[in-house]
Amino acid sequence: QVQLVESGGGSVQSGGSLRLSCAAFGYTYSTQCMGWFRQSPGKEREGVAAITTGGGTTYYADSVKGRFTISQDNAKNILYLQMNNLKPEDTAMYYCAADRRDAGLCTWTERLWQYWGQGTQVTVSS
Repeated sequence: QVQLVESGGGSVQSGGSLRLSCAAFGYTYSTQCMGWFRQSPGKEREGVAAITTGGGTTYYADSVKGRFTISQDNAKNILYLQMNNLKPEDTAMYYCAADRRDAGLCTWTERLWQYWGQGTQVTVSS
């Protein structure tokens, strides 16, 4: 089992920055991918950024490329999402997720991720 705990959400104005953190506990050593997803009211959850835990290959949704940066501290089992130049459309609940499948790459297919955190709210005002 892997437990994920997100933190760092909050309210900012458009153009501002936030850094989300996700602490992973438990049976973490076999995790292949770590990622961030988000869900806005009335919308489906969508992938935002992901990273392979071994090689550090990163993946980004087109809507956040150039603004968000995913990173990891493997020694501390913490995943980060640095979010810059935030826009009102970034407002959502952000979820950390872990995938232990040995697929060689990360996927945006939500049902393939086995572990999820409870989420942290990000609100961006114009």
